[in-house]
Amino acid sequence: MSMSGTDSRAAVEPVGDDTRLSIGSQIDWPLAASTAKRLVRPGPKTTAYTYEAAQAELADAATRAEAPVREVTGLADGLRIPTTRILDRSGWIDAASDSMRSMLGSEADADLSSPGLAAKFGGVQAGGLLAFLSTAILGQYDPFTPDPETGEPGVLMVVTPNIINVERQLKVVPSDFRLWVCLHEVTHRVQFSANPWLRDYMQDNVAVLTSETGESTTEIVTRMTKTLKGSESREKGILGAMQLLQSPEQFDAFHRMMVLGTLLEGHADHVMDAVGPAHVPSVAHIRTAFDKRRKAPQNPVQRIIRALIGMDAKIAQYIRGKAFVDEVVETVGMERFNTVWTSPETMPLPDEIDTPQAWIRRVL
Repeated sequence: MSMSGTDSRAAVEPVGDDTRLSIGSQIDWPLAASTAKRLVRPGPKTTAYTYEAAQAELADAATRAEAPVREVTGLADGLRIPTTRILDRSGWIDAASDSMRSMLGSEADADLSSPGLAAKFGGVQAGGLLAFLSTAILGQYDPFTPDPETGEPGVLMVVTPNIINVERQLKVVPSDFRLWVCLHEVTHRVQFSANPWLRDYMQDNVAVLTSETGESTTEIVTRMTKTLKGSESREKGILGAMQLLQSPEQFDAFHRMMVLGTLLEGHADHVMDAVGPAHVPSVAHIRTAFDKRRKAPQNPVQRIIRALIGMDAKIAQYIRGKAFVDEVVETVGMERFNTVWTSPETMPLPDEIDTPQAWIRRVL
């Protein structure tokens, strides 16, 4: 959950006279981190005083955001305020690579003291992705990495140079923008702190997405052919591509992750706007400028990268998710909306994201 994906890679392994597709093959994560740090661009030019002042203000904003977020959401009342890590781009790369290794589980934790060529190649690929993302992420809640103070999973990260860069581009009040960003990320922290089952739910679905399908090449081609022939029932766009590439079990897990991400991001955006007017004086200007930036045209290379890593799908999650939360809260209030956090069964179904009244009828 970030303000602005799991990297999975397919490797073909011989099995007797056949081949099988192994999803989530080992990646040399230390190599990925070192590659990313060699590739990453430096942040905006600042004096040491300005940079340190921004770090201190972000740490304070992340703490101050907690109370109004809890008040508006009605979640996490009485729980301790967890740690916030204030990072530069290299620090985020290290944290993200560690988080990916934790999230992918035992296979990613396997002994890579002598990584093979495939793992090294995957590490270089992942490093390029981390380098790009390290310049785009403003803040991120990582539900998998342990809090350094308590050892409990869950750490909020804020990337100082990226926030300075964006607030300069948007010409917004720095102190207001920093608190506004923290309101979004702290909402993610509150979501997971109040509902620990969300972490396991995510990890279970990631495990399905990155598992070996057990399908032979012949079986994969047959399944893809059937899916293409049944075009009337095939999803469009990126969902259609994933439906072709994944087993039915993986596609179901992918759908669940998309719905969860849409809910989490939409809820965070709703809370930002609900809290903002009372705590961020220039929130209207910030929202207008930030939304305009999200929709701004990109150069061809940026468009390709955004498409490949799903950033445009991420932006759609903010918009669709916020519309869902806005309508449900307006109809039944925040307390009844919070039924959504009860269990996987109370999560919106894929078609309910765009028809909130259908979720209200089914669940409430």
